[in-house]
Amino acid sequence: MADEVILLDFWASMFGIRVRIALAEKGVKYEYKEQDLFNKSPLLLRMNPVHKKIPVLIHNGKSVCESSIIVQYIDEVWKDKAPLLPYDPYQRAQARFWVDFIDKKMYDTSRKTWATKGEEQEAAKKEFIEVLKTLEGELGDKPFFGGDNFGYVDLCLIPYYCWFYSYETFGKFSVEAECPKFIAWVKRCLQRETVAKALPDEKKVFEFVSVLREKIRVE
Repeated sequence: MADEVILLDFWASMFGIRVRIALAEKGVKYEYKEQDLFNKSPLLLRMNPVHKKIPVLIHNGKSVCESSIIVQYIDEVWKDKAPLLPYDPYQRAQARFWVDFIDKKMYDTSRKTWATKGEEQEAAKKEFIEVLKTLEGELGDKPFFGGDNFGYVDLCLIPYYCWFYSYETFGKFSVEAECPKFIAWVKRCLQRETVAKALPDEKKVFEFVSVLREKIRVE
């Protein structure tokens, strides 16, 4: 009997994109159910009653929540394809550490680059670049964060890239000017079909962010 896999997601979510890339890397077929974040479906509320957020992976009727946990679950369940996390326990711990760093630092800081103005926005831009420079330091001269192969940290970080145009346009700064090594890593990731197909168009994301700015009355 084939697995029933359903993904509750939202097209522009960097967290949902992580799961889509992971499923593509593993060659898992699934049913995609787009969610309205402003009018949450009964299915979403039932499958993620604690956080009430996307993404949610429903595997044979059972839900798995939180994107980084979902990606690890996918890696453990579908073992016939190349692993996303390293085999070595220390390297696995390091990969989890950096995804935890990304989750704690990237989202809130990057959001402030477009959702605030004045001194708060300037501070956010500075902090955002510092976060990227820290990640550049960890990347070093390696092609990918795990070494020669695209893996867990790369997969969890690259979805943010489709939002960079919005960060830079509203924040009036250039990531490439500040962090060229980071953008070189982005370009390597985009050469993977699983990544290129999963990332939405940056201009479409920009339109969505513009609507969000109006909702929260940034202007």
